Amino acid sequence: MCTITLSYDQNNALARRKLAILMATGLFTKVRTDAEDASEEDEKAHREEVEEFLYGSKMLAAKAFANRL
Repeated sequence: MCTITLSYDQNNALARRKLAILMATGLFTKVRTDAEDASEEDEKAHREEVEEFLYGSKMLAAKAFANRL
């Protein structure tokens, strides 16, 4: 078995989609170190917070646009 390391901009949606497609093939597995586990928990919490904010923003915008029509 060989190991490769990928570096990408985690804020780049295209890079995340391509990586997800690559991982979905089942040909590759993700190996983490202990330091990565802690930082990934922080990243996940941040990502969830951003998603909640965006959802709320979309709902408020939808209501504002609906009132204008």
